Amino acid sequence: MTSRKQIQQAVEISKLYYLKGITQAEIARQMNLSRPTVSRAIQFARDHQIVKVQINDPLSDVRSLSQQIKDMYHLKRVKIAEPVENNPQGILNALGKTTAELLPQLVRDDDVIGVSWGQTLDAVGKYLQPSERKNIQVVYLKGTVANSTHNNFVVNVTEAFNKNFHTQAQILPLPVIFDNAKIKTMVMQDHFIEKIVTTAEHTDVAVFTVGTTEANSTLFSLGYLSPAEIKKLQRTAVGDIVSQFVNEQGQIVDPKLSDRTMAVPLERLKSTRESILVAGGMNKLQAIKAALNGGYANVLVTDLQNAQALMRDED
Repeated sequence: MTSRKQIQQAVEISKLYYLKGITQAEIARQMNLSRPTVSRAIQFARDHQIVKVQINDPLSDVRSLSQQIKDMYHLKRVKIAEPVENNPQGILNALGKTTAELLPQLVRDDDVIGVSWGQTLDAVGKYLQPSERKNIQVVYLKGTVANSTHNNFVVNVTEAFNKNFHTQAQILPLPVIFDNAKIKTMVMQDHFIEKIVTTAEHTDVAVFTVGTTEANSTLFSLGYLSPAEIKKLQRTAVGDIVSQFVNEQGQIVDPKLSDRTMAVPLERLKSTRESILVAGGMNKLQAIKAALNGGYANVLVTDLQNAQALMRDED
């Protein structure tokens, strides 16, 4: 039968052991008890629910969250990047590092890697390591020309992928958006351009991000769109995927604008073996959801806040 004295002793010893971190030997000395008596008291406290030991493994929580997102959106893989510093640059660095570490697991010999450009892809490039894969081709999924006042990071991304995959990236030396569809059609008839586009459409591993419809977004800043077009897109779209604007369900909001856009059709991403969406920062949440709702990615790399928000919005 358990006595009041036995319970009091177990509580006192447990407080010293668990809360103050005092060793069993030291507790025995302080309380003038034998070491076995202290050990039995600690076990007694556990057995009688005086002490409950609970281990909160943050890595386990992340794994669980990844699995939930994977199941919800029918993805092959979900990687949650945890930035050292929770600011825009810290998030970019974490996304870049996580994606660069993931790519060697997904790329195979003789693969075509399709890439987009921008700060996120630049971050990926910074963390790439030399690959042992052979006969890799790298090609851009959209036009690479930018105006002289804005950096789209094509030079950085190209250099990083060339160096680490031992190749020469095929750059699409054209604007992302033409003034009209007729010009795009004419350009597409060029044998050189047609060859690059065909390579891009046979991408095995796509690495891309999403953009927002904020006034300072890169695509709005490059001068391709009129103020009226920008306002319309801000009303109807939640962001862009490979420079093609979509609504919450991932549906293209302006087919005529897409006809002017020099980019791989979004539908093509659905049949890509590894279609990797890399995006973070809460301002991109709606665009991330749109890409997932549209089924354009089968691999997601995002930050913890976005991962939690993806699940919270579905509750």
